[in-house]
Amino acid sequence: MKSIRTTLIATALMASLTGLALAQNTSPPADNAHAGRMEKMREHKSEHKGERHTQRLAELKSKLNLQAAQEPAWNTFTQSMQHPARMALPERASLEKMSTPERLDQMQAMKTQRDAHMQQRADATKAFYATLSAEQKQVFDQETARMMKGSGMHAMKHQGGHGHRGVYTITA
Repeated sequence: MKSIRTTLIATALMASLTGLALAQNTSPPADNAHAGRMEKMREHKSEHKGERHTQRLAELKSKLNLQAAQEPAWNTFTQSMQHPARMALPERASLEKMSTPERLDQMQAMKTQRDAHMQQRADATKAFYATLSAEQKQVFDQETARMMKGSGMHAMKHQGGHGHRGVYTITA
């Protein structure tokens, strides 16, 4: 239970840090062709990431050998684990017109949205976990820990993260 709580807290922190990094990105695009290529790469990466995410969830479900009564909680859990649509950032021009306190308020509002999504994930995960047998809980704990290993510090460094110790994300 402690490892899930720690994982969820770490995920919330990671989401907050990511949002702040996105909100602070104010560099203008080099040119339209470059911006178009970058957007295409992001879309491709996002599609590939979504496929891996779906595959991992299917593997987890298979290993858990769920009972029919556990299916509704599983469906809620998997639905909560879907990545939310990318939050629209304010236009650069409107950010430049804002005072520092207004920009901070804007960033806080974005963080509040991320926190609400993280709370939904936490609630769905806890509700699903409560339906599992002792053996299933052990499998769930092992598999989510294994999945975190691949999305921890090493992956953060390759994805442009800062490499802070102890910050991990759930990629169930």
